Amino acid sequence: MADEALPIARGLRGRCPRCGEGKVFTGFLTLRPACELCGLDFSFADSGDGPAVFVILLGGAIVVFAALITEVVYQPPYWVHAVLWLPLVLLVTLAPLRPIKGLMIALQYHHKAQEGRLIHRGDE
Repeated sequence: MADEALPIARGLRGRCPRCGEGKVFTGFLTLRPACELCGLDFSFADSGDGPAVFVILLGGAIVVFAALITEVVYQPPYWVHAVLWLPLVLLVTLAPLRPIKGLMIALQYHHKAQEGRLIHRGDE
């Protein structure tokens, strides 16, 4: 069980999936070319739009649910909605983006994920 949790913890902390000590990111979401400690080449990592999609779906559900409950219970003016939900949208989208991207990269490494390839078997 501990072996399964190891890549998850390393990914969420933004650490190298192999050694667990080196950093994966140079900026907010920019990947390093390689781990500065163990030398793992991060060229295998291609998270694409996956982290953004997960964050948008999760964050959108949270904000829409909270806004609907607030509207039904209190019926505030529109400016109150703007004041409440704009900061929450920023919080629930930007805060988890980096950990989720790190998690996806660590899971790609752990499961040895590669780009799909077609095998040509001739004319069948």
